Amino acid sequence: MEDSKIIILYNQRDEAAIAETQTKYGAYCFTIAANILHSLPDSEECVNDTWLRAWNAIPPEKPNSLRAFLGRITRNLAFDRYRSRRSAQRGGDEVTLALEELSDCIASRDTVEGQAELRALGESIDRFLSELSVRDRNVFLCRYYYTYSTAEIAAQLGLRENYLRNLLSRLRIRLQKHLEKEGFEL
Repeated sequence: MEDSKIIILYNQRDEAAIAETQTKYGAYCFTIAANILHSLPDSEECVNDTWLRAWNAIPPEKPNSLRAFLGRITRNLAFDRYRSRRSAQRGGDEVTLALEELSDCIASRDTVEGQAELRALGESIDRFLSELSVRDRNVFLCRYYYTYSTAEIAAQLGLRENYLRNLLSRLRIRLQKHLEKEGFEL
């Protein structure tokens, strides 16, 4: 079913919207959650929570891209669950590593003023990504949005893992320079 028809079902408060969403985007959302949580039960619960969030958000939300909308919800829920699960312990898994790699480029935005700046930061990162080649953009998103391991990305793209780590390092440096140029304090 087309996304526009699924959104109409949500607007009509028809429960078939959830079934159609599950059919079309269940595997996609599960992959996002599983890459972050590495737990089948937690990932399944996160995906189910995604359907509830989507049900509660549409309407009034009118997503331009249902896939991106659901992916963002799933990713945010998975990171929330990840943080709560890891609050008492420190891990060396891929999510922690990916977040630590970006921590030098992006400062915390926990203050009230920082929330407005966070939106501008997102727009700046979008501009940065639009300047990258398709391959570099895919590498960046696979690592820092979907949290794939460097080994998985290298295998997917047919690259040596060492080369990929160097590429990611160069991309982080470019991001840092881009953000500094746009006036973000790092």
